[in-house]
Amino acid sequence: MGFRKARNSKVDNLRNYMTIVVGSVIMAVAVNLIFEPLGLVTGGLAGLAIVVKELTKFIWEGGLPVWIFTVITNIPLFLVSIKLLGIKAMFSVSLGTITYVLALAVIPIYDFQFNDMLLAAVVGGAITGVGLGMVFSVSASTGGTDLLATLIQRFNRHMSVPTILTIVDGTIIILGALVFGIGNALYAIIAVFITAKVSDGLLEGLKFAKMAYIISDEYDKIAQEIMTSLDRGVTGLSSTGMYSNKERKMLFCVVSKKEIVKITEIAKKIDPNSFVIVNDVREVMGEGFIEYKQ
Repeated sequence: MGFRKARNSKVDNLRNYMTIVVGSVIMAVAVNLIFEPLGLVTGGLAGLAIVVKELTKFIWEGGLPVWIFTVITNIPLFLVSIKLLGIKAMFSVSLGTITYVLALAVIPIYDFQFNDMLLAAVVGGAITGVGLGMVFSVSASTGGTDLLATLIQRFNRHMSVPTILTIVDGTIIILGALVFGIGNALYAIIAVFITAKVSDGLLEGLKFAKMAYIISDEYDKIAQEIMTSLDRGVTGLSSTGMYSNKERKMLFCVVSKKEIVKITEIAKKIDPNSFVIVNDVREVMGEGFIEYKQ
């Protein structure tokens, strides 16, 4: 039993590391193929690096490469973070950051010459959102302003990390507006919005489920069928119909999105007069869903 748990733990860790690597590479693709060529500063160290590259073109041919600036700025952040948070806590962040920087250095910068800046902002934001969602889904990050906000919060407890991150990234976007113009900045804001929506959707999609309440006189048969055919647990809640003043069990169960149709079919098949209430569930942790890990 212990061997099986150890093996499962190694498989889970490997899967998480692969998710971090793939997500970091996807984020770098958006920077090198869309944001940098078009001068879209979407916040983060990559956005600041794009600004610095533009400002250093007169002293460095083509400007200081984004990946070099990202390395330079991340080094002090990592040294401080290791001291405050410990090496173990920084492993996943280190993997994400190293992969991200290497991808920025290796992936060629290519201008697809988007004639529609809005389309470029949407595509870039969506690509970044997928990569960011993958990295966040395993509680990791690619360093940068995320790490900076975490460090600042340790010395400024009355401000949350998201608030600090918004201020830092907002400042970087303003710098981008000063260098590339207000038009580019507005498109960059659209890209940031799309990134947030896609990454949030990806994270919620991984944890999203459906909750069903079933009221029926045939509650026992319905519960048995759900447990048998779907292998899902069902809870019977004591309830009283206020019109009939009749006591009965109200069934409560949580299932995946694709299983909720089967739940309603079972209820209606056994009792056509059954009353089924379906709600969205944002996050479910436990057996059959996402396992809680300390």
